[in-house]
Amino acid sequence: MAVSRQTDSFNEMKPLRKKSVEFLIRSSHQLRASPIVKYSALSLFADRFLPSLTTLIKTRNKIRSWLLRSMEESNLQLFSLISIWISSKIHDSRALSVKCLKSLGDEFIKDQHFTIRDFVEAEVVFLQVLNFEIGISNVAFIFLEEFFIQFKGVAKVGGLVSFEACMDMMDLLYEKEETSLLFSAPRSLAASILVASYVVTVPKQQWEFPVLPWVKFVTSYKEEDIGEKVKDVLTHVFEPHS
Repeated sequence: MAVSRQTDSFNEMKPLRKKSVEFLIRSSHQLRASPIVKYSALSLFADRFLPSLTTLIKTRNKIRSWLLRSMEESNLQLFSLISIWISSKIHDSRALSVKCLKSLGDEFIKDQHFTIRDFVEAEVVFLQVLNFEIGISNVAFIFLEEFFIQFKGVAKVGGLVSFEACMDMMDLLYEKEETSLLFSAPRSLAASILVASYVVTVPKQQWEFPVLPWVKFVTSYKEEDIGEKVKDVLTHVFEPHS
């Protein structure tokens, strides 16, 4: 019976991933979180927490917290807010308050009312699932920002590349579960998103800068590998968004 409940929880979590990631992105905007807080939170939640939670469920590890006994949409929404809270503590000189997060949860989480005590417990559970490893140096956004600054410094056409388009692409990729593997190599993904934004936002008649050779120079990746990943990014970004 216990195995059946664990399997049900695992199956239930799959369709909820997209909703919880969308909720995290929307909540970041509502809270006016900086991009680094938002994308570090996405990395913690989508790249690490959800996969670790899936592994725990698959291996039928004992998960004692009531917050993990069933994978309700409201619970995952709570954990997405926790990821923003932790990220804000890391990056902001004045971190978001738990009262601020609870107020947003009260407004947008419809199926469950969470107390401040629940938020505190959820933070502990979140950290336990991650084995208290919250390093955020390997975040795609950090590499993207670095590449963007370098690109603008070496190429006049870099001023035409839209950084907002880069972030929109990253948001769309995070929302799609099938692209999760792209985030296993955040540095090459960041380079690919920059090139994809170059292709999309710079007028074709101004494509005079050898962007792929430049990416090869700054990353040591092969041009053909980056080219293939750029195709992947563009395919996922422009396919119908369900």
